[in-house]
Amino acid sequence: MELPFLIKDCTLIAIATGEEAHNLREFSDRLKTIHPGCIYYHFWGGMLRPSFDEPEYPNDFAAWAWRGLRDKRLAERLAIIDPSHYRVIEDLRQELIEVIEERLAESEWVPWARSGQRFKFIRSQIVVLDTGKRVSQPQEMAAQIAGLSSGSVFYHFIDARRRTESGRSDFAEWLQAEEAEEYSELVRQLNAIDPYFTTLSELRRELALVFQPYLVEGETS
Repeated sequence: MELPFLIKDCTLIAIATGEEAHNLREFSDRLKTIHPGCIYYHFWGGMLRPSFDEPEYPNDFAAWAWRGLRDKRLAERLAIIDPSHYRVIEDLRQELIEVIEERLAESEWVPWARSGQRFKFIRSQIVVLDTGKRVSQPQEMAAQIAGLSSGSVFYHFIDARRRTESGRSDFAEWLQAEEAEEYSELVRQLNAIDPYFTTLSELRRELALVFQPYLVEGETS
């Protein structure tokens, strides 16, 4: 392949915004104006944190609806929102607001957070590191992928979807750039993987399985 794949690593730095919400109405109002990096962080940041506060809920908004407001119905509605289905962060913001406004319309009173459980909006800043590793062929990637760090998996498969014009992973972009028919099925399988509702370890295993046939071909050729 003409262009080598540059394997990078990353981490998300959490930045306090000073924005808080004590009840669901304030929460909805803050969502309308907060930095888009807050929405990104509260949906995806948990994947890079050491552990989830609420493993049952995949994003911070849903976890707070349950832990802070004790509103299981709202928590479940927020939990099923898949951010990977939204190319534009503003569309995801609007979906969040609509779900919350719908819940407010159903309630006879505005739900308040329990003492000490107000929602604190955090913004993220991604820091990208060059690992120095270069891959020239899918066979080499198949050999490398199982050993990628969680940060590398996040950067190349999740964060890439907001960076690339096509909204695809860096792996798919790299393979597609060759316009080689032999990699079309590999690209299709990569595009079919949903990175949400999983962990980075599970995502790495799924990627390794997709690339595995190319490793076998490389060993026997």
